[in-house]
Amino acid sequence: MNNTSIAVDRRNDPGVPNTSWGLIKDPSRQLHNGYLTKTPIFQYVLLSICFPMWGAAASLNDILITQFKHIFTLSDFATAFVQSAFYGGYFVIAIPASRVIRRFSYKAGLLIGLTIYILGCMLFFPASQAATYSVFLASLFAVAIGLSFLETSANTYSSMIGPQKTATLRLNISQTFTPVGFFAGALLGKYLIFTDGASLEDQLAGLDPVAAQQLTEQLLQRTLEPYRWIIVVLVVLLLLVAITQYPASKPLDKTDHEKPAGLGETLRYLMGNKSFRQGIFAQFMYVGLQTALWSFTIRLALTLDGSLNERTATNFLLWAYVAFFIGKFIANYLITKMDEDLVLIIYSALGILALLYVVFVPNLSAVWAAVLASGLMGPGWATIYARTLDTIEDKRFTETGGAVIVMAIIGGAVIPVIQGLISDVTGSMSFSFSINILCYLVIGLYFWGLYRTSRKARA
Repeated sequence: MNNTSIAVDRRNDPGVPNTSWGLIKDPSRQLHNGYLTKTPIFQYVLLSICFPMWGAAASLNDILITQFKHIFTLSDFATAFVQSAFYGGYFVIAIPASRVIRRFSYKAGLLIGLTIYILGCMLFFPASQAATYSVFLASLFAVAIGLSFLETSANTYSSMIGPQKTATLRLNISQTFTPVGFFAGALLGKYLIFTDGASLEDQLAGLDPVAAQQLTEQLLQRTLEPYRWIIVVLVVLLLLVAITQYPASKPLDKTDHEKPAGLGETLRYLMGNKSFRQGIFAQFMYVGLQTALWSFTIRLALTLDGSLNERTATNFLLWAYVAFFIGKFIANYLITKMDEDLVLIIYSALGILALLYVVFVPNLSAVWAAVLASGLMGPGWATIYARTLDTIEDKRFTETGGAVIVMAIIGGAVIPVIQGLISDVTGSMSFSFSINILCYLVIGLYFWGLYRTSRKARA
């Protein structure tokens, strides 16, 4: 293995540099397990810039839930299907995406993901003409297909593109870019989708059918504006990734016992791994928590203070993303100083306390408690992902294992629907946040189990 050069495009062996192709001078060297001796900084930074792109799409869903509720006259339960369509796309495509990555490369997965993401955003334009809720859900599903490729590639790649001992920290740092996308998406939604003046409910109240139809058509056209900007950014990012060379970061061994594993063998191995299954469930609950909490933050503010409109209430969602970023930054620092499992236990316990306040205190201060709960989610996804991926000792199963972890994102399709149903049945948006307490409890217990196991191993 050449210590000074890493090539991305390979003709025969995806793990061995081919000096006939363009090379990047880099001191990193790929090891047999796929990790590198050193992280290539430019490639890592460009890879991390992909992370805000799914954050922007996800936060726009939180905006669309509020917008669609009044445009299409939906219940809280029905609005949550925005998230079901979105995260359902992740679930369906994750394993096919992993097989493509396995056959070709992580870079190929990034390029495919960015391309389909662009096409999905473009579908919003005919959807606005059709003006039906189901067509918008189909457009969100298409966006999610692209994001499934993108996230399946980027999450696993970020943990692999450097030394194994810093895999969790490296993924946490990449994930720190995600709140930038959350914030940017919500900011675009606030100013390009929502309007000043009365709330949408008040604007539509009392209008005759013709006037109401005209207003809803105008509001639907406003939903297109953020996606115009996103498409421009995606095209630039696609070109940059396309012209940048990347290391394979895949196992190099080609012995008989390490021949490429079939899908059936891979799934049997993964499902037989108890620690892997526990990580999948924890990730399911984490994504459900994150998605449900943010989906209904704006609705919570509007419910608790009737003087707010959608644009003003979006400020709370923006603060939630700021808190998420700060909480993640603090967690990254704490993980370098203390046991990462203990950090997540503390975060989960504080998150439960914050959400208990949301459930039992019926005034606007409860929204700020929801913002605090958002800040305490920060390190969850990346840490669960990296820890679960690390339970795969046979690295032949890494790509598909990463995809199965991404499939746990289906929690984002399930938990918000349950929260919306609780809100409709009880008539209390505040009480519906009790489902998020359960999610935090599961996450805390998961890390408590890991903490106890690691203490026993060290004893």
